[in-house]
Amino acid sequence: MHKTRSPQTPGLRRLCSLAMASLLLALAGCSSLPPRTAEVPPEQAGSVTVSGARGPVSPTAERKALQGLVNEGNRDLAIHHLKTLTATGDADLHQGNRTRLLVDGPATFAAMKTAIAQARGRVLLQSYIVEDQGVAAEVAELLLARAAQGVKVAMIYDAVGSITTPDAFFKRLTDGGVAVCAFNPINPTQRPGYWGLTHRDHRKLLVVDNDVAYTGGINISRVYGSSSFGRRGQEGALDDGWRDTQIELRGPVVPVIGEVFETTWREQGCKGELGQPAPQKAAAEPGKRVVKVIASDPRDPENRIYSALLAAVDAAQVNVRFTMAYFAPGTDFVTALRKAAERGVAVEMVLPGRSDSSLAFHAGRSYYDDLLSSGVRIYQMEHALMHAKTAVIDGVFSTVGSSNLDWLSFVANSELNVIVLGDDFGAEMNRLFERDRDASQPVTLEEWRQRGLSDRAMETLSRMLERFL
Repeated sequence: MHKTRSPQTPGLRRLCSLAMASLLLALAGCSSLPPRTAEVPPEQAGSVTVSGARGPVSPTAERKALQGLVNEGNRDLAIHHLKTLTATGDADLHQGNRTRLLVDGPATFAAMKTAIAQARGRVLLQSYIVEDQGVAAEVAELLLARAAQGVKVAMIYDAVGSITTPDAFFKRLTDGGVAVCAFNPINPTQRPGYWGLTHRDHRKLLVVDNDVAYTGGINISRVYGSSSFGRRGQEGALDDGWRDTQIELRGPVVPVIGEVFETTWREQGCKGELGQPAPQKAAAEPGKRVVKVIASDPRDPENRIYSALLAAVDAAQVNVRFTMAYFAPGTDFVTALRKAAERGVAVEMVLPGRSDSSLAFHAGRSYYDDLLSSGVRIYQMEHALMHAKTAVIDGVFSTVGSSNLDWLSFVANSELNVIVLGDDFGAEMNRLFERDRDASQPVTLEEWRQRGLSDRAMETLSRMLERFL
């Protein structure tokens, strides 16, 4: 079995976060996930609403949008998963969007930097980790340049995630006209009334005016300086070959993601004006993507990202494909994956072959025997550090975001995912999954059962601590 190697600073940050969260969660009592329930009766299900550039559309336009969605490919599966979404609440959808998958840091930061450079009214940036080196420093210079030109620029960073970034870095941004806010500062006197070490902001988003938005798993960090592909077997891939996914969105969904930032800014009592987005540029060709935004918060009655993913797995008829950085989801989710495989659904997961969090890594591996025994196929990425958080189910339900399949994401973090419906985007997601799968090593049940006692002991310990990971 592959041994985990020592990470660089993002890993140290995560370990620091886990240590503090574990201590405080232990003192506060264990958080819990929503109970697994039977299928929601039709009379209790949510409703479907469709919005466009000017808000909710007419019933006629709504029917047309949904018809276009189900006509992309597999009509029955599209309708099936649309109904499944309403089982976990209202399916508030946004039509007419364009999407672009961005693989790894170079492609993502090239797109984000271009968007920032073109900002006319405001830039909103939110990230768990904001560093002061490498590509992160380049982004900071761009933010300062836009602020100097009169663009309103605001940033939210997580106080624990960015714990090793010097205060001088953020002060320089503030002095340069960027409104900067630490989410739940570690020092309770820094912003009295806003403190809570067990509640972290794990979201990653960038919104430039109402023109374009980005979200996914990529932090503002130097570890994304190069691509993960084409580096198999090379030493150093852990440092400069992180595998991650971001999504670029254009269309009516952009201001919705902007509202996520605005809500956080307001609820955190952040100082500084956010300004207004510049008037939209001349409308480009409308997109065809139908998108749902899910912003989860540990103060919510239940985690909507968890519920939506669990319902989609339960409803799967053809295949379930997860690409996941941290996999320690609890027995209910594992049971859902096993049952899907046992009823003939092709369940495949690309998971890390090494990680910057040893406990989370081994907690996930403690489920391998059960999963493999049920027919779930597991592939471990060895040549790069897997950090993506994506899924595609039945080729019609796809999600990209910041939420891992672990307890920190489910009960302690604010997270942001987008769900994109339809066969066209699903086909893109499937191609990306297959690329990751083909670059990873399959784990067989026979091989797995030959692992050593030290691995088994670590898995047992990590499973005991799973609720803190």
